[in-house]
Amino acid sequence: MVTTKSQSNVLRYDIVGSRRFSNYGFAVIVAIGALGFLLAGLSSFLKINLLPFTEPLSLNFVPQGLALSFYGVAGTLLEIYLLYVIAVDYGSGYNEFDRNSGKVTIFRRGRSQSKNLELTYKISDVQAVRVEIREGLNPKRALYLRVKGKGDLPLSEVGQPIALSVLEDRAAEIAKFLAVPLEGL
Repeated sequence: MVTTKSQSNVLRYDIVGSRRFSNYGFAVIVAIGALGFLLAGLSSFLKINLLPFTEPLSLNFVPQGLALSFYGVAGTLLEIYLLYVIAVDYGSGYNEFDRNSGKVTIFRRGRSQSKNLELTYKISDVQAVRVEIREGLNPKRALYLRVKGKGDLPLSEVGQPIALSVLEDRAAEIAKFLAVPLEGL
């Protein structure tokens, strides 16, 4: 969810990164699956039942137990990556429009401190605010800032499409605040 902080001369939208409920849920599901595969593979190797609700002792370690162990290790590595991405809050940041300094700042958090992305432009270089709406199987509702010499810079967060009314309100508010045209509606 994006929060807004608006003062008379500063407009700021915070962007949610990888710390979303869906990512936490996916991480839990991957962890449970990886642990199950790993314990089934180890059970077939050690000939000790480590999973009380199944019977992995009937599996031969080669090739079934080995394959299950491989899936368990791969799932564990994926889980470590997911936890890392959630811990650094990859993709979070803000869009800030400041009339006092005459600057637009777009900031997104990267995988490490050195990989953070911070773009700063003069408000006078902003040509328009553009809205892109595409419905269908893969819907897209995005907000862009058109900057001289840079093209369209995305302002929307990645993930589920923004509600149409929220997108329209935000686009109109930014365009009015920057005194630039609104395109795409």
